[in-house]
Amino acid sequence: MNYAATFHTHLAALRSYKRLSAAGVSARQAPVPRSLSSSCGTCVLYQYHQPALDLLDGDLEAVYQMTTEGYQLIHQNEE
Repeated sequence: MNYAATFHTHLAALRSYKRLSAAGVSARQAPVPRSLSSSCGTCVLYQYHQPALDLLDGDLEAVYQMTTEGYQLIHQNEE
């Protein structure tokens, strides 16, 4: 499945990208689609069989599953 994770800071996006990559998850950093967020401007796009929330930085904003219809919110950080 394809996911997009948004963050409050660039550093959180970078940390998450590094954690995902170190775990063997196919991931890349990209500009955040404006329809999702305007927080830090950087998101992490990744492919994995689950959302892998445990590999994402604590400054996570939200995780979306990418579908043919668009982005579906599957997790929103309450902090």
